[in-house]
Amino acid sequence: MFINKNYLNLKKVADEYSSTYLHAKPFPNIVFDNFFDEEVLNKILNEFPNNIKDIGNEFNNKAEKKLSLNSAEKLSASTNNFINFLNSEPFVKFLNKLTGIKETLITDPYLIGGGLHELKNGGYLNIHADFNQHPKMKLDRRLNILIYLNHKWEENNGGHLELWDKEMKKCEKKILPIFNRMVVFSTTDFSYHGNPNEVIVNEDNSRKSIALYYYSNGRPSSERKLGLHSTIFRKRPSSDDVDGNLEYKKIIGKIYIKTKKKI
Repeated sequence: MFINKNYLNLKKVADEYSSTYLHAKPFPNIVFDNFFDEEVLNKILNEFPNNIKDIGNEFNNKAEKKLSLNSAEKLSASTNNFINFLNSEPFVKFLNKLTGIKETLITDPYLIGGGLHELKNGGYLNIHADFNQHPKMKLDRRLNILIYLNHKWEENNGGHLELWDKEMKKCEKKILPIFNRMVVFSTTDFSYHGNPNEVIVNEDNSRKSIALYYYSNGRPSSERKLGLHSTIFRKRPSSDDVDGNLEYKKIIGKIYIKTKKKI
């Protein structure tokens, strides 16, 4: 069983929290604590690779400093089983109902940009709006879910997920990435989010999470303001953050900045 017994009736949960999700600020989002079975997540955490830098992707530039692993062949059986559940019909139907998205949500077998994420000491991810089309399937990106795996994570460890307003004037919501906390939010051209403040942990610790993204074949025209785009980073007031698009070139499994262009 993957879900905490308090949330087993997914249809009931979606009905109960849909209004909360749709009316959340600064864009549709919701936070669930202890949504999943604790033993399942602890097993995934215990099997979390300690060599992602060598077997996955490393991002180290002005906009982000993080590690990720999105190859199912390199994930543990427990992790793959959990991801398969998150991509299953019952869970996807729950997400459709919860979010009010009319188009049928479609999962991503390639885990583009998703999978396991890790930020070691000094890691960060500047505020951004996500790329809005799947590079292989050419589907519209609609939804993110983030599941955190961090025990005894305190405010002074940083790494809060921040949700910013459309005008990039202020952070509307800060979410501490504690163990068994799931965040669900809609992805549009203006769903600005990230964890821009550096993580502060000992060398033997890190900020760990699972990220999954969901797509649809088409989306409302009101959400197509900027056309097709890659990740758009945004500058916080009084900061020297990146402001614009970063285009990447993949070389031998590592990610390097190729060019930067202003939007």
